[in-house]
Amino acid sequence: MILMVSGRTDIVAFYTKWFMNRYKQGFVDVRNPFYEKMVSRIYFKDVDLILFCTKNPMPIVPYLKDINHKVLFHVTLTPYHKDIEPNLPPKGRIIESIKEVSKIVGIDNLYVRYDPIFISDKYTTKYHVKSFENMCQLLSGYVKQIIVSFMDEYKNTINNKSVLKYRKMSEKDYEIIGKEFSRIARENNMTVQTCFEEKTLTEYGFINRQCLSKELAYQLTGKKYKLWQARKCKCVEMADIGTYNTCKHLCKYCYANFDETKIEENIKQHDPKSSLLIGHLKDDDEIKERKS
Repeated sequence: MILMVSGRTDIVAFYTKWFMNRYKQGFVDVRNPFYEKMVSRIYFKDVDLILFCTKNPMPIVPYLKDINHKVLFHVTLTPYHKDIEPNLPPKGRIIESIKEVSKIVGIDNLYVRYDPIFISDKYTTKYHVKSFENMCQLLSGYVKQIIVSFMDEYKNTINNKSVLKYRKMSEKDYEIIGKEFSRIARENNMTVQTCFEEKTLTEYGFINRQCLSKELAYQLTGKKYKLWQARKCKCVEMADIGTYNTCKHLCKYCYANFDETKIEENIKQHDPKSSLLIGHLKDDDEIKERKS
């Protein structure tokens, strides 16, 4: 089994203490986001690989030595300011923590996500090219794999349209990003790719492959995995242990915080000692052990 920590919230940034408690206890419970009474119990003995997805790896860096599983990191690093990403630490500190992660887990087990890209009067194509080049130069020698995606119109994105002030990207925008990002990545000994994007930008030098392909999963674990049936991206199946509407970053483009009115209420129910990320088990919950 591959554990995803997490695409539903930033567990690393805000709930590392809880995660490490669960890791020491040997299991974690996950409430089904669509059927509240259904709870999956996952034992870490059944986990082959942990994929950490975060915008701030700093909290978990001191604990990586205590994790005896193979790990893969996807760290999202974007160039937006507080108007778009109000609760992120300074980007310089994130870059330094990415370097620390690289030293511990190895450059092959670390991806940086420049994700998502949107264009506005403030965040222009020229702005993105300059920011991407600065990022790659600072991370040269520590990162060699970059994943790029473009912003989708999720519910939260549409709700925050007056803040984002995004416009539809033109073919010229895609061309500039494709050519310039490819050049910059190449000059810094990096690859740049998309995953499940309509615009793959392969004609400009991008790689079109999955974030976690069957080949990469086999390379990391020696095991074969099914494709993720719940998604169409052709990544392998993963078990996400997060909960929607619980991320304190409050990024205006976020898909996982689709109801901001519930975030504060959910966070208040978090208990680092609970087996669930949010709340506690109830007497009428149906708990089933999840196997690979």
